[in-house]
Amino acid sequence: MAVTKEITRLEKSNVKLSITIPKDEVRSGYQDMLRDYIKKIQLPGFRKGKVPQEVLERKFGESLKSEALVHIIESAVTEVLKDENLPKEDLPLPYSTPRVQEEPALDFEQDLVFSVIYDVFPRVSLGQWKGLEFEFPDAEITEEDINRELEELRERNAIVLDREDGAEARTGDVVTVDYCEIGEEGGVLPNSGREDFVFTLGSGYNIYKFDNEISGMKKGETKDFSKTFPADFEDSVLAGQSKKIRLTLSALKEKKLPDLDDDLAQDVDEKFNTLDDLKNSVRERLNKNLERRLRELKINSLMEKLMENTPAAIPESMIRVEINGRLQNLAGRLNTGTDDIIKMMARSENSTVIEKWRSAAERDLHSRLIVEAIMKGRNTELSDEAMEKELETMAADAGITVEDLKKYYQENGGEENMREDIQERKLFDMLLAENTAKPGKKKNYLDLMQDSR
Repeated sequence: MAVTKEITRLEKSNVKLSITIPKDEVRSGYQDMLRDYIKKIQLPGFRKGKVPQEVLERKFGESLKSEALVHIIESAVTEVLKDENLPKEDLPLPYSTPRVQEEPALDFEQDLVFSVIYDVFPRVSLGQWKGLEFEFPDAEITEEDINRELEELRERNAIVLDREDGAEARTGDVVTVDYCEIGEEGGVLPNSGREDFVFTLGSGYNIYKFDNEISGMKKGETKDFSKTFPADFEDSVLAGQSKKIRLTLSALKEKKLPDLDDDLAQDVDEKFNTLDDLKNSVRERLNKNLERRLRELKINSLMEKLMENTPAAIPESMIRVEINGRLQNLAGRLNTGTDDIIKMMARSENSTVIEKWRSAAERDLHSRLIVEAIMKGRNTELSDEAMEKELETMAADAGITVEDLKKYYQENGGEENMREDIQERKLFDMLLAENTAKPGKKKNYLDLMQDSR
């Protein structure tokens, strides 16, 4: 098909492809379609393949023109996009279907002119990416951090014993409860209950936050109470609601924590002989965690600078695909479908989740484009020996064996993903070396690590 084309760049990495098809080509395409129909169609009074063209047009004229128009447009767009001379940057993204801007009329007396719009891969013109200064939180491991970890080890090695008969529940006790919501008439609301739910009183690890209501109860006791949840309650389903709850304390136990001594160290792991051995191991582990987290924050802070220097117009289709990926991951973790997740968000009016996802998706895509632009043209090939060394470093940072790391990659994308991750890691090493990180605001270890969750 003899066509002429013109490509115009629009905002947000959109492209307008304008195509002109000569009227003779349009008429030829229409006639080809009619001939095909005449071969196949059978109308009363005519043998198959013998229906006159004028009869066919009189009976199905407008429908035939509409179908021909769609076919001619699709054929012309496909032909243009398959042209080997069309620059790669002008090709549509795989998930961006060209859409007709304004559907034209089929007129055999003039050329057919129409335009389609689609998303293309964003162009990135790298700004300054060397010699920059950026801040990262100033943090260090303190004795308080080590002592907190030791207390958690005591908790994990505690012995749980039944409280004496008639004892009242108190903060720190391990309680087992049955609970449900009850309606205005006092009946149990369907699908609102749970049996044998165990948690530590005072921890708040329960949906309704009924720690205070349980405090003072005795084993076997049942209590009905009402709770009103604030509008900003952490569970959006309960936020702003009032609920009447029936709760039975079915078991009451207490923890007996071991002494912080050499015996505890040996119980934690036979490789420790003394409490000091355990403390040193805890300090080493926390320092590794801190080093890993600070590296992440340095990279994030540096990428913010790079994004300021290198704007990129992220097309809507890329953002949509990225958000959909996050939605599918969440559905997978919750073992449900994406439609169920969307309905759940709609019921709770939790639009902020999608808004946060959108913002994060744009940032991640922008960052990825810059990384790819910097890597472009660089020799990122790795010898088998160099790759093995990088894997050893990555495994040590993650606290796992090289074999476990390789197994992870085998199950998640194979060697190609592994090489890409290593190449990106080495690129970030280079970027951190080429720019200057300065300690900023003081932050404690616990806050720093919780911010990463």
